[in-house]
Order: sequence, then structure tokens, then C-alpha cells
Amino acid sequence: MKVDDYSTSKRNDENCCKAGSRMSRIRCMIRGLELKTFIIGFIIVPAIVTGIYLHGQKVTYFLRPLWQSPPKPFIHMPHYYNTNVTMASLCNLHGWKLRDYPRRVYDAVLFSNEVDMLTIRWKELYPYITQFVLLESNSTFTSIPKTLNFAINREKFEFIKSRLTYGTIGGRFKSGENPFIEEAYQRVALDHLLRIAGIEDDDLLIMSDVDEIPSAHTIDLLRWCDGPPPIVHLNLNNYLYSFEFNLDHKSWRASVHQYQKGTTRYVHYRQSDYLLADSGWHCSFCFRTISDFVFKMKAYSHTDRVRFSHYLDPKRIQKVICNGADLYDMLPEEYTFRELIGKMGPIPRSYSAVHLPSYLLKNADKYRYLLPGNCIREDS
Repeated sequence: MKVDDYSTSKRNDENCCKAGSRMSRIRCMIRGLELKTFIIGFIIVPAIVTGIYLHGQKVTYFLRPLWQSPPKPFIHMPHYYNTNVTMASLCNLHGWKLRDYPRRVYDAVLFSNEVDMLTIRWKELYPYITQFVLLESNSTFTSIPKTLNFAINREKFEFIKSRLTYGTIGGRFKSGENPFIEEAYQRVALDHLLRIAGIEDDDLLIMSDVDEIPSAHTIDLLRWCDGPPPIVHLNLNNYLYSFEFNLDHKSWRASVHQYQKGTTRYVHYRQSDYLLADSGWHCSFCFRTISDFVFKMKAYSHTDRVRFSHYLDPKRIQKVICNGADLYDMLPEEYTFRELIGKMGPIPRSYSAVHLPSYLLKNADKYRYLLPGNCIREDS
């Protein structure tokens, strides 16, 4: 283009911008922008912002090994068991001594809506529990009103009626408060209920959520043997949605305490360095109905993970369950890149139903949804 032609074109653009309508002026301004600036400002930057909004949490979790160190490792305690070995021999294998009589055992839980898991838990532990202690509230940890589900289903638990200490507590309903504050409030109330139940020094107290189920032989071992540490965490096989999806073997929050008045507090975090291997099962989000999944996603302390409303869509939840994927579209919570990458993607299916709670297998037709090959859930 000649210089004169360029000058004429420029003057025409200027005249257009001066004389035209508002839309014409905007078009003139856009024409005046360089193509590179337009691409950066209107395509790349919005794409980056959208990507951060949708996947920022994944980036944070993927980089976790860079900004957070793993916790102090547990002291792993071998666990010996066989039905044909005497208790004296089992105690001796662990380096402990057989007691003259077993300790009393208290099993204490906070209850929300896990009726099936509570039944399986109590049937598993029934022979060895002195007192079952259960507390429920009319509020979720996130201050959502709820029904007293245990009270509604109490007739299903007649088998432990003579050994049950049951209590209720009113929710505080403080909207916007950190859910862990309400959770701590309910756990303090459970401490008080344990004292009402008659727990004494040197009794054993199981601290675990309803879906963290110690095996019967583990509790029998700990009540009969002298020598275990005063607080022992239980290493549970970790399942998600059912016993078809074995996530890992790293569940550790369940614990057994030799109770001490004024010292023992009912909490759900690490309290000891000792971890007893292969002590039971943790089956998280193991619900019969899709509505139960939705309820828990909105009710428990990690409700902040529901970042988008479509996470609660029943069709999506059903698809996630059958694929063994993550309900919250999150990356694994690991502290090394090797473990994080190794656990990315769907959980591999397990076709084994060996060494599961005995009541579950004896009533397989009733609890078919918890066994391999049965991922479809009821609608309500």
C-alpha cells in the first residue's frame, strides 16, 4: 500500500469513529486493536479464569506434595488371627498376656442416617459389647434440620435393646458456621452420654464413625489381652460405595481406648502412634438409595466439596457409583506424586467378597447392593 493510500484509509477510519453510532465506534475500536491483543484479552484470559474456577482445586491437590509434608508415620503392629488358634496363643503372638477375664467394651457412635451400616456394625460386634452408646441430633453438621432417623427405625435394633444407651441433642443451627464446630459440639455431648452409660476406668471404648467397623475378632483380642498400648488406632480396609470398590488399606481414624476418667475425650483424629493392621472395614458412602448420597453430600463436614449444583444430580451420582469415580471430581489426597498418580482415575473393581462382615454375607439378599456386581441404587 502506498503512503497516500494508507493516510486516506486512516482518515476514513477516524471520520467513521467520529460520525458513526455507538456500535460503529465500538467496531472501529475493535478494528484498531491488534489481533494478538484481541486473542489474549477475549479468548486466552477468559479461558484461564474459567479453567481455574473449574479445576483450581485439582491443581492444588496435584501440587500437594510440594506444599505439604506427610504426617508422622504410624508404628505398625502386626495382627495375628485364625479361628483355630486359642486366645492365649493369639495374645502371646502379639507379645501380650492373656487376662483372667475380659475387659468391658463400649461402642459409641454419632448417628445420622446409616441404618444398614449400623445394623451390620452392631451385628458384627454384638457378642463382645457391654454397652452400645448412640447419640443423634436433629441437625446435620452443616445445620440442616433432619429427622431423628434412629428413633424412627428403633424397632430394627431390638436385639441390642437391653444394652443400649440412646440420647438425642438439639442442633445449634448457626448458619454459615464451620461444620467442624457443630461436629465437635456433638462429640462433647457423646462424652457425657458415655458417663451416663456407666463407663469406668480401664474399660475399652471404641471411637469410630458408624461406617468404620472393627472386626469382631479384633475387639475380642483387645478385650482379652493385657499389653496393648492404651490407645490403638485400627487399620481398616477402605471401601467406597460398596465392598466392590476397595480404595486402599489406609483408613486409620477408628481407635480403641483404655478409658481414663478426666483424660479420654471422644474425638475423630489421630491420638496415638500405634496402628493395628487389618482390623476391619471402612465403607464410606455405602448407601442403598441415591437420596442418601445427596443427603450426606450436603450434610457432613466436608460440604464445601460440593462446588457445583450438578454434583447432586441423581443421574450423575449413579454413573459415578458404577464407574468407581469420585463424587466430587477431586484428585486423591496423597502426599507423594507416586501415590497420587497411582490412585488417579476410577477405583478398580474387586470381585472378592472374602473376609467381610459375617452378617452381611448371611443376609446377602437384603444387602445385595453392598456386594460386587450390584452398583445400581434405588431412586428413593
